[in-house]
Amino acid sequence: MTGPLRQARIELGAVRSNVAALSERAGDAQVMAVVKADAYGHGLVPCARAARAGGADWLGVALLEEAMALRAGGDTGRVLAWLFGPGEPRLEQAVATDVDLNASAPWAVAEIAAAARAAGRPARVHLKADTGLSRAGATADDWPGLLDAAMRAQAEGVVQVVGVWTHLAWADVPDHPTVGLQLERFAAAVAAAERAGARLEVRHAANSAATLTRPDARFDLVRPGIAVYGISPVPDLGGPADYGLRPAMTLSARLALVKRIPAGSGVSYGHEYVTERETTVGLVPLGYADGIPRSASGRGPLLAAGALRTVAGRVCMDQVVVDLGDDPAQAGDEVVLFGPGDSGEPSAEDWARAAGTIAYEIVTRLGPRVERTWVEEGDR
Repeated sequence: MTGPLRQARIELGAVRSNVAALSERAGDAQVMAVVKADAYGHGLVPCARAARAGGADWLGVALLEEAMALRAGGDTGRVLAWLFGPGEPRLEQAVATDVDLNASAPWAVAEIAAAARAAGRPARVHLKADTGLSRAGATADDWPGLLDAAMRAQAEGVVQVVGVWTHLAWADVPDHPTVGLQLERFAAAVAAAERAGARLEVRHAANSAATLTRPDARFDLVRPGIAVYGISPVPDLGGPADYGLRPAMTLSARLALVKRIPAGSGVSYGHEYVTERETTVGLVPLGYADGIPRSASGRGPLLAAGALRTVAGRVCMDQVVVDLGDDPAQAGDEVVLFGPGDSGEPSAEDWARAAGTIAYEIVTRLGPRVERTWVEEGDR
């Protein structure tokens, strides 16, 4: 068999259908498809286009360079970028290209205002309230100062406060008491902004988990991220199919070598795996340099030679070994590490459990040596 030695195949049809399913869940709320971190490892521009085709009203990114890449790729719709530091050189370009920006502190408002003056147009700003995550956003004590800075800039005509938003700490545990408490604090922050004179277009708090499980968190806009790519944000409550989602990424490789080895052979570094009998082993050219978690040594699942198996021994930098028993195999045969499950292959969630992490990390950590291929649903 021929093809890429290692490949992440992304079904754009799955991204489209996932966004459509999330839009249906969101009811009257608009949908912001979060495409940060190279669309969670799935490819920024192709997935952004697919998300738009699926009905995404907004796109969300963390970094300004991600927003600029979307603009360079032809996207002209609403985009929110929320993470930058003092002296960010791309602010003027972001304002000039109509990217919405986040402000969590007065200094951010001041820098956005300066960029707006340089760009010759007002900047669209979302003020972030820290309602309990203690990450970005202004605390309740700092909220009045942020509002004052933003409303002064708005009065000058260089800023338009169009949104207030927050982020939930325990949305993946929908009944956790912090969720309701954060929503109460968010409502108070919104009310204060409106009293100060903000004419809000959108209020938003819901990530993937809250979009699926907390209707009271949807407000005017929801911000699904991992669910856009068909991975459940609440795997203990339900898998992708339970929420009408389909995993978009399939990670595979071609066996680089197949050989017989005798009983008692130690496999990979440290000989943590020793063959019990004569067997066939296959060399899978994916390792921790490609994003395969070393913590999944001896546990990472894969589909090889028609059966589910686990990594034999330690994950190495460039490769892992799989024990194929007496099943027929040859160099070039496909091995699937994870995918949507159409052929019985493991999922990204299976790898997350094997590695003691979350599926978000499994798909976002794939390195540049893994060739990305974008296909329509069902294409090979």
